[in-house]
Amino acid sequence: MDIQPQSQQTQDLPHLVTDLLPGPRLDDLGAGDSAHAPRIMLLYGSLRLQSYSRKLVLEAERILRHLGAETRVFDPHGLPLLDSVGSDHPKVQQLREWSLRSEGQVWVSPERHGAVTGVFKNQIDWLPLEDGSVRPTQGRTLAVMQVCGGSQSFNVVNALRVLGRWMRMVTIPNQSSVAKAWQEFDDAGRMRASPFYDRVVDVMEELVKFTLLVRGRSDYLVDRYSERKGADAATRLAQASGVAARVTAASS
Repeated sequence: MDIQPQSQQTQDLPHLVTDLLPGPRLDDLGAGDSAHAPRIMLLYGSLRLQSYSRKLVLEAERILRHLGAETRVFDPHGLPLLDSVGSDHPKVQQLREWSLRSEGQVWVSPERHGAVTGVFKNQIDWLPLEDGSVRPTQGRTLAVMQVCGGSQSFNVVNALRVLGRWMRMVTIPNQSSVAKAWQEFDDAGRMRASPFYDRVVDVMEELVKFTLLVRGRSDYLVDRYSERKGADAATRLAQASGVAARVTAASS
């Protein structure tokens, strides 16, 4: 069984040779019959009106939808700085809920002074490693991309990979760095045909495949010996405390 490309999206992908980008073959991935479309959340790192990271995210979203994915693009406008408000703020709650619901994510940031932007990092900082027993990012797949104002750089994608590891995500091997991004988009905000565009297609195709491969297995894949050992020790301590409490109560 395959995931069929969404035909309504094909008309909006003029640079894509659609015959060469079929939907993922679930049997080849060992994914069996998929109950639902892969759920992908996309983040970008600039608030500018002509944000190239946003334009790249929207281009990636079109490709993901063609591949049969369900997508959500988070808008960082209105997201407060970390710890300036409580975690019950509506934008914080939206970001965390979307992350928790996602099965894969796309992170795109401009390069600012050799690093990711504050706008992008603020979004990641609002995502906790743990929230009680819930881990909003652990086990999800991740694709990383960056846009450059000048020559091609890999500072941001490298930094995003480090962030992905800290957030306990499965970062796919492929990545994209778009040099001189201002040359790569037309006046309508659409990405021009180029090897940069083809690489974005590669990255999104790989992300969908890895997401189908990992989802449904992520709990097992991130089940750790050290955490099982800690949970076992806590259970033994609780049982010992219960016995001690009963002995004390019986002797009083």
